[in-house]
Amino acid sequence: MTITDFGWEDALSIVRASRSCANPNMGFQKQLQEFEKHDVDHFRQWLKEEYGENSLQDEQEAKILLGKYKEQAMMQPGPGGRQWNNNFSSLPSLSYNSYTTET
Repeated sequence: MTITDFGWEDALSIVRASRSCANPNMGFQKQLQEFEKHDVDHFRQWLKEEYGENSLQDEQEAKILLGKYKEQAMMQPGPGGRQWNNNFSSLPSLSYNSYTTET
């Protein structure tokens, strides 16, 4: 949020585009809202004064991720938040003998 001009909701969507399991609790989401409302402009200004303009392509990369996330969300309608899919096919099964008590 500080490096880009994205608000808290778009910033969270960008994180979810990379880490679909990202699901901060309501308290943290409220902190993000408050940060956006009261502090983010101050921190953006401080960063520019302290370090100059960002030479990286963070905002462009974030826009691409946000577009992909929104596109995926449109293709998978349903309730927000985490969804359980019961897909364990990629997990190898371990026998009981594979476990040890050594640390």
